[in-house]
Amino acid sequence: MKIMIAGLGSIGRRHFRNLLSLGERNLLLYRTGNSTRPDGELAGFPVVTDLEAALSCQPEAVIVSNPTALHMDVAIPAARAGCHLLVEKPISASMDRIPELQAALAEAGVKALVGYHYRFHPGLQLLKELLDSNAIGRPLSVRVHWGEYLPGWHPWEDYRQGYSARPDLGGGVILTLSHPFDYLRWLFGEVEALWAFSGAIGDLELQVEDTAEVGFRFKRGLLGSLHLDYYQRPPAHWLEVVGALGTLHWDNAAGVVRVYRLQISGWEELPPPPGFERNSLFVSEMSHFLQVCRGESQPFCSLEDGIQALKIALAARVSQKSGQLISL
Repeated sequence: MKIMIAGLGSIGRRHFRNLLSLGERNLLLYRTGNSTRPDGELAGFPVVTDLEAALSCQPEAVIVSNPTALHMDVAIPAARAGCHLLVEKPISASMDRIPELQAALAEAGVKALVGYHYRFHPGLQLLKELLDSNAIGRPLSVRVHWGEYLPGWHPWEDYRQGYSARPDLGGGVILTLSHPFDYLRWLFGEVEALWAFSGAIGDLELQVEDTAEVGFRFKRGLLGSLHLDYYQRPPAHWLEVVGALGTLHWDNAAGVVRVYRLQISGWEELPPPPGFERNSLFVSEMSHFLQVCRGESQPFCSLEDGIQALKIALAARVSQKSGQLISL
């Protein structure tokens, strides 16, 4: 299978390496040359700098890993060319061209997987199983905390020039750390309404928000809250669910799920599988994408899932600007 990678920044390089580890060698690299990473590992693979020329090479699949605001510039022509898509999250920085992408995919009869890789985390998958089996009774509230230190992500470049920090490329903590908007829907269903406060309140000299506090009301009745920031050291990413009969806690750094059940009045600790590490999420995601391309599976995180996560993220920005509760 010929696979084109569009964008060879940090996540594009990760996908490149993981495809090689999965035995895929027929790779085409479409790039603008703006990456700040060294090119040594890419030697020997064809590079094309014109999108039309790249698509004329007839790739069967395209990985869209360029900056968020530029996703549609690649995804729509690739879908029209009959390519299956892996679109990095979030799928775009606005809803403007989403219907155009939907139409192109439908007309070509190809699939799109959205890169919300936390759906492949064994801890979150276990947490979902526990919720679905009523392990803590009816969920009443959920809290997510995710803080990262943006300057530490790509120490080889000026963090203020990366897409995560630039409004013109779709940056800001709400879009860049948008994973919880997806996995909260996956775990608890649709969001009915939200409010949000956000802003550039740290000392990072950013033109985008570096902090967000978002509150949710889900259609099934439970309430939720989410904290996001670009400045926490050490980083922390965890989720806690309080139910009528106990509590669930997932910690991303350790990969551990802890369960408190009233009937035993104690905590049970459930570790990740042996050998699990962060890249395992991306390998699982890429293996699944290859299955989707071969017609062996339906996308675990569909384009519609990506659209709904984007709508929630954009609603959080609308709430901040308007000072209003936003109904979805």
